[in-house]
Order: sequence, then structure tokens, then C-alpha cells
Amino acid sequence: MVLSLVKLCAREVVSDHSSSPCWLNCVPRELYRSLLNAAFTHCRPLAVGELVQRWPERILTVGGSRKAGQCTPNRLCVQALLLAVVRGLKNKRSCLQVLDLSGLQCEHERVEDSMGGWSLTVALCSMVIQARAAASRAHKRDGERERKRGLEAEREKDGTVKRDRGTVGCVNYSEESVRGHREEKLGKMECTSNGENSIGHDLVMVPEDESVKGVRRRMEIQKRKTSELNISNDGSGFCKQNWDEVVVVHARADLFINARSWERVRDALSHPGPLRLHCRYLRVEELSAVSIASLLSLLPQEDLHGVDIRYSSLGVSGLAMLLPLFAPFLQLHSLRLHYCNLDLQRTQIGQQGALQEMCKGLGLLKRLNRLCLTALRLPGHLRLLLSSLSQPLEVLELPYLCLTSTDLAYLSCSQHAPFLRELDLSENCLNESSLPSLRRLFGQAESSLYQLSLCGCGLSDAHLDALLPSLSCCRVLRSLRLALNPLSRMGLLSLARTAAGIPSLRLLLYPNPLEEYEPGLPALPSSAQLLDWSLMEEPEGRDLTLRLLDEVLSLRGRTRDLIVTSDFLNYSPDLSVDD
Repeated sequence: MVLSLVKLCAREVVSDHSSSPCWLNCVPRELYRSLLNAAFTHCRPLAVGELVQRWPERILTVGGSRKAGQCTPNRLCVQALLLAVVRGLKNKRSCLQVLDLSGLQCEHERVEDSMGGWSLTVALCSMVIQARAAASRAHKRDGERERKRGLEAEREKDGTVKRDRGTVGCVNYSEESVRGHREEKLGKMECTSNGENSIGHDLVMVPEDESVKGVRRRMEIQKRKTSELNISNDGSGFCKQNWDEVVVVHARADLFINARSWERVRDALSHPGPLRLHCRYLRVEELSAVSIASLLSLLPQEDLHGVDIRYSSLGVSGLAMLLPLFAPFLQLHSLRLHYCNLDLQRTQIGQQGALQEMCKGLGLLKRLNRLCLTALRLPGHLRLLLSSLSQPLEVLELPYLCLTSTDLAYLSCSQHAPFLRELDLSENCLNESSLPSLRRLFGQAESSLYQLSLCGCGLSDAHLDALLPSLSCCRVLRSLRLALNPLSRMGLLSLARTAAGIPSLRLLLYPNPLEEYEPGLPALPSSAQLLDWSLMEEPEGRDLTLRLLDEVLSLRGRTRDLIVTSDFLNYSPDLSVDD
């Protein structure tokens, strides 16, 4: 790759941090972006901090979609960025108002010293809490100065009154008039301290006992009352103010929350401060329905695009309680539920009523176009779930859902079929009775289906022969995954010929043929048996399969643009390891 002159110069400039005082004061704002990119690329955290602390634009975006070969920022650089944002709040040269870190986390790439979603979420919340604490300390210092000014003014006036009392024949003040003057003054001070904008600035208060004499004693009483006020405000000078009054920078990010980070996230979202956290995609793991509901009540409603809930024992009743809480998030278009303990194969009291409420909650999500239900075990209930949606789905993932032939028959005739771009039916048993519905479904989605996953569905050679004509009509299909199906070598070659005939296809994930396994497999093994069974140690069988596949691709001229692989671990999204 040929680097531009600007990139080459930016790399040289950020490489020597000792020269930063020379160029930071004169670099034009148009070059800040190039310098920051160079600092991230070549891991210069000190340069990252200097640039972000003086950022000359309203918006700073770090993350998002990365180009081919572009690595995620180093952990040290991300930490330097967050620290610089906090320091930049006091820098008059900084114009930063929006910090967008959406997609910054490193999930799928195994990059050394990168920062995953869990670590980034904790670091972001620490940044918000740190900024709020610093601003609170500044408010307390301002309040302390105002308090001392008020006490100084009171001491001067007390001295004036004492001198007036000791003056004979000058002005005949009666005792009642002096007391009235002091009560009027103290009454004004009470009004000032109880005003709307008095927090942190007008903390001059009236002593409880007017008979207390001496400035030192009054200062002690005032100090005690001020500390009690701070404790009642939970240590923050912003607690009685609105977010809009105190926010300086809005930070957008994808939040990854589990039981260990829940308290810190709640603390960061609960109280106003100079930094406000906005969530684009929310992923929670191992949290109860009550904790998730509490979290949703703290999130800004205008930014949330997607929710991913995993390994949480919600049950049907818990999910029925949560779904209506998503309705105020008008931008929400993606909902993913993984292993949330929804098992309708076991009859429980009140289960059907809770299921009806859950379907009503789904119907409230007006912009939902992506739905993933993994291992929820809802046999025979697909019509009830999907018919409640107000618009067609574009992405539907239903792995381990125990789908029946009735469910597939509904799906093939539903409003969603012609609009499906991604469909995942992995680990659902597709038998003879399901094949007509599948063929009809592929025919409905032939002009839209982009990705199809049928891993572990028990498809034999006969089943596949019945489906291949319908699959060949999917003219925009780019990814086809069929791993862990009991196919012979001949069935695999038939699949490869059909796949090579689809011009748009770029990935075929095929199962290892039965001939490559050690002896002892059943005639039609399950996906679990295929996953656990050992492959033959001799490479002759695998070499023969690869040679035959290469011949099929060569005849169709697809050796370069079509990836044909059995690497289930690297090409299956179900087994991708997250940070």
C-alpha cells in the first residue's frame, strides 16, 4: 500500500513526543485527524492524549467500521484517549462535544493488546465517574470560597454594629432596631441560600442559635451544615440539576455489562455530570430481569439501536416484563436473546398468559427488523411470536429453537419470507415433512436471501438433493453454511456443483464427509456425534475430498472468488469467542 505524503509526515511528527510542544501550538485543525490516526496506528499514546486534549472539532469518532488490514487501537492508546477527554474538559482550546466510540471494541479479531467490549465499558464508566468527581470538587471549592466571602462580610458588619453600640451620642440606635436590622439581614441570607441556583455557589446559611457569638463558632456550625448538605446530595454538586445543564461532552459507545460491572455502570448513568454516556448497542450477560429493567430506565432513549441479552434466566414472565420497556427506544431495530431459559416444552402455571404478554411486547417494537432467538425452545409458537410484529423482518436467527414442520410452514407463507436477508435455522431437525416448506421459503426469499445457515440440521444426501434446486435459485446468496450434516462424499460434490453455479456466492462451509470419520458412526449421526467423533488420522481421505472439490471449482471457474472450507471453528458465527 502506497502511503500519502500527509500520512508519512504525520507518522514522523507523532514518533517523537519530545517535539510535541513545538508543533501542538501551530498545527492547523485540518491535520489533527491525520495526526491522531498516525498516533493510533503506530501506538503513540502520549501523542493521542495531547491531540485529544486540544481537539479542535465538535465531534471525534474513533472506532466504527475498519478498512481491510486496519487494526483496532492499542489498549494504551484507548486509555490515553479517555484520560485526555477528562483533562480536556478544563482546556479552553478543546471544542469537543461528542465522542463516538461505537464499534471500538475488539470482539472477533485476536489482536495483541487490544481492548474488548467488557474492558472498554469499565474504562468508559470510570472516565464518567472521574469527570463527575473532578467537577464536584471544583463546585465544592467554589462554594467554599463563596461561604468564606459571606462570613467575611458578616464579620465586618458585626464589627460595625459593635462600634456603633460603643459610640456615645452619635446615633441613638435602640436595642430593638439593631435586632430588627440583623434579622432583616439574616432573612435575606436565608432567601439567598434557598434559591434555585444556590447549590455550590450560595451556601451562606443562618446559624440555628442566634445567641451564638463569635465568628469562629459560626464558621464551625456553618461547616457542619455544609458537610451535611453534601452528604444528602450523595457527594455530587449536580444531583439537583438536569443533564442538559451540566453536560459538556456526550460519549457514545457499545456497552457490555455483566454482574461484575453492573454497579459501576449504574453509578456512571445515575447522576448528572460533565460527561454523559449514550449506548448504541447494549449487551448484557447473567443479569436478572429486574437489573436489566433498572438499566433501561437509566439509558438515554434516543440512541439505543440494538439489545443482546445472553445467559440470563429471564423465563417467559421475565421477558414479558422487559419487552414493553423497550418500546420508548424508538431507534431500536435489533433484539437478540441467547439462552434466556424460555422452555415451553415444560408446562408451567401461567405460562400461556405470560407468552401472550410477551408477544404483545414484541408488537410494541415498531422498527424491529432483526430478531435472534437462540435455544429458547418454543416449538409450535413461531406464528404467535412473529405475527405480532408490525413490519417484516430482514434478519431472523432461530438456532436451537426446536422448530416443528408447522412452524416452518407458517414461516414460508408469512410476511417476512420475501424480505429475509439473513436466515439461521441451525440445530433444528429438518426431516421429510419440513422439505416442502423449506423449498417454498427459499422460493419466496430468492431475490433477498444473503446469508443462509443450516448447520447441524440432520440433512442427508436425499434431503439435500431435494433442496438444491431451490437453493440454486437464490441469486444474491453470498454465504451458505451446512456444517455438521451427515453427507457422503458424493453428496458433498453435488453441493459443491450447485454452490459453484450461484454467481454471488462467496463462502461455502461444508461438512466433513462421513468417509473421513473413524469407523463406528451411526448411519445418520446427529450433529453432537459428528462434533465429538474423531476424524481419521490418515490424510488420504481428506486429500481426496480436497482434490475432487478443486476439480469442481476449476470446471466452473470459481477457484479464486469462492471460499470452500470445512473449518467450522473459524467460519461459524455460533462458535466465535468474544472478549
